Amino acid sequence: MRNLLKLNSLFILAIMLILSACSKKERSATTGWQYNDADWGGFEKTDYEGQVTGPNLVLVEGGTFTMGLTDQDVMFEWNAVPRRVTVGSFYMDETEVSNIDYREYLYWLQRVFGESYPEVYLNALPDTLVWREELAYNEPLVETYFRYPSYDN
Repeated sequence: MRNLLKLNSLFILAIMLILSACSKKERSATTGWQYNDADWGGFEKTDYEGQVTGPNLVLVEGGTFTMGLTDQDVMFEWNAVPRRVTVGSFYMDETEVSNIDYREYLYWLQRVFGESYPEVYLNALPDTLVWREELAYNEPLVETYFRYPSYDN
C-alpha cells in the first residue's frame, strides 16, 4: 500500500513536470506577464537566431597576449613595459582590398549617388586623420596615404 502511494505520487509529479515543461507560453520573471500574448497585448519577446556572418568573412578569434618587452631589458630603457592586452573576436574579409580598388569604388559611388545623395560618397571616404598623433611626424601620411600612387597596392 505504501509502495503504491509512493508510485502514484511519483507518477503525478512526473505528469506535472512534463506538462509544465511543455508549456509554450513564457512569462516574465519580473512581472509575471506573458510574452507575446495575442489576447492581452503586452511586451513582445523575439527569438535571437544569432549573428549572420557576411559573405567572404573569416572569424579571427580573440584572446589575450602580453604586449611589450617580455625578455630582460639589457639597456634599462623601459620604453616597452609589458602589459596584458585583451583583443575581442572580429571578422575580416578573406581578400585584401588595395587603395586603388577602394578609390575605384569611391569613383563609382560618386558617379551613381553624387548628385542625388552626396552623403553616400562622403560617408565612404576614409578618415586619413588616423595617422595624426602627438609627438610623431606623420603629416606626410595624413596628406598622401590614400591618394598617392606609391600606396596603390
